[in-house]
Amino acid sequence: PPPNSELFTLTYGALVTQLCKDYENDDDVNKQLDKMGYNIGVRLIEDFLARSNVGRCHDFRETADVIAKIAFKMYLGITPSITNWSPGGDEFSLILENNPLVDFVELPDNHSTLIYSNLLCGVLRGALEMVQMAVDVKFVQDTLKGDSVTEIRMKFIRRIEDNLPAGEE
Repeated sequence: PPPNSELFTLTYGALVTQLCKDYENDDDVNKQLDKMGYNIGVRLIEDFLARSNVGRCHDFRETADVIAKIAFKMYLGITPSITNWSPGGDEFSLILENNPLVDFVELPDNHSTLIYSNLLCGVLRGALEMVQMAVDVKFVQDTLKGDSVTEIRMKFIRRIEDNLPAGEE
């Protein structure tokens, strides 16, 4: 894993714990994690493009490859597998055999609807929006909830024509 990934994992745990104290319910915590992730993604994309020398992706399949084989490896030290493509090629799943964010984590019973790693969905959404792709990103399986793997589902919504991020017209 990249240097500091353990520190990041522990810091992330502290962040989620604090959000759980600050908000009444898991839905609000999930929304906050997504929003924080989105703000990170919007900024992280520049670092990613500078460090990876990746050019513009021509289609969603190429985007999937870049996300799984370069971005996840660069920032989390893992390479998720890409599966379950929709017939139209506009949806796929990223399967994380091991999610470094959940090392040392156990969900308390009273937080069964918490999407612990939801920050990742926001990061992906924010980063892709900056390269003119509107996507829907959500967890459909999670090892923290007893699933055998962690699965993130990504759906291409549309290409964004204007260069203004949403909400900043």
